Amino acid sequence: MKTKKIIRLTKAEIKELEDFSTNGRHNAHLIKRARVILELNISKYIIPRTQEEVADKVGLSRQAINDIKTDFLKAENVSEFLQRKKRKNPPVEPKITGDVEAHIIALACGEVPEGFSRWTVRLLAQKSVELKYIDSVSPITVNRLLKKINLSLI
Repeated sequence: MKTKKIIRLTKAEIKELEDFSTNGRHNAHLIKRARVILELNISKYIIPRTQEEVADKVGLSRQAINDIKTDFLKAENVSEFLQRKKRKNPPVEPKITGDVEAHIIALACGEVPEGFSRWTVRLLAQKSVELKYIDSVSPITVNRLLKKINLSLI
């Protein structure tokens, strides 16, 4: 049988959440999270509000309310709960490093291969892989690189 996890805040925690949510200098997402926890607090109401009632009042889904409640219960204190989590690494490491970038730029500024009148981003991408500057690269990535440095192939 599932046990219901309840949120019972102290007066200091209530004050901290109320100050945070009424201040206006914080991220709207975090303010909404603070308001949800205040609404779920059972020490404030005689009859505790259901997640459906809180969802209607705050304008979030019931699942979002449940996720916020779970995050609050996992947090060590209110301050930790009200901070955005910092990402340790970017989601995907950049494929093009400075060395690869320099090779592609040098290639684009160099002699055009025989049989072609000019460099194209597709040709640059293929040649970069052929010369083993990089394992694989899309023409779109090469195009972004060239736009970043304002190098036109025309």
